[in-house]
Amino acid sequence: MALWQADYVAELLEAHGLKTEQVIIETKGDKILNKALSKIGSKGVFTEELEEQLRKGEVDIAVHSAKDMQASLGDEFKLIAFTERETVNDVVVSTNPDLKIDKETSLVLATSSVRRVAMLKHYYPNIKTVDVRGNLQTRMAKLEAGLGDGLVLAYAGVHRMEYDDKIVHHFPLDEFTPAAGQGSVAIEASVNMDAEVEKVIRKALNHGPTEYRLLAERGFLKELQGGCSIPAFALANLDGDEITITGGLTALDGSRVIRYEQKGSKEQAEELGRTVAKMVLEDGGKEMLEEIKGNL
Repeated sequence: MALWQADYVAELLEAHGLKTEQVIIETKGDKILNKALSKIGSKGVFTEELEEQLRKGEVDIAVHSAKDMQASLGDEFKLIAFTERETVNDVVVSTNPDLKIDKETSLVLATSSVRRVAMLKHYYPNIKTVDVRGNLQTRMAKLEAGLGDGLVLAYAGVHRMEYDDKIVHHFPLDEFTPAAGQGSVAIEASVNMDAEVEKVIRKALNHGPTEYRLLAERGFLKELQGGCSIPAFALANLDGDEITITGGLTALDGSRVIRYEQKGSKEQAEELGRTVAKMVLEDGGKEMLEEIKGNL
């Protein structure tokens, strides 16, 4: 998936007359596959090594799945572009084309996401989960070896890896609201990047409507102070100049989902996201977060 993203970004840049060279870097999240992400730590699991290369000036930009980006990048780095967003739903992939996902059937689904596990416990209590790590091909091999009945994944990754024919279920967005940034590729750079270079990169890569949506979602995440190991969700949609953001938090045991929504001007995107996060925190979210962090 990381290679697909790098190739995709390189093609967009080269289409705008920029020469590219790819530097492949393995991150902590790529190397440690025998532990759940929540046990490794959420901050910088997929970004720390790339940021070190940015810091040294060895690379000009780092390419990430937007959903893997920590809420705060600190003082040295910034996100300068977001590519056009893919369909954002979570899906179930299976080798059994007749697999049915409903509220009554007992199944075993594999996922590495704390958010997805918590949501399954809330909306589909008869479904059991097992942890799975690795790229999509590795996960499919584990599934074929009997790991479970299916994999829960982001549609974007499944589609980009051309496994669409294995999708047996799309989760509805009003239940399985995705992680902030899901479906987009984020471009990270040093805060010291030359302004003209940044302008050219943004012209080649940035998708304006997606950027507004992700600014709202990342505003939510920043106020919540959540990372990829927290069962938080956020999804913003743009209709003309109006943006609507839904955000919330699910208890680890699935016992409660806190969900709020706000609408406003797209120019207030980040502020709207922060407002939703404050509403969640005030409605028991603060205590829920403390309990979550104590159990991960």
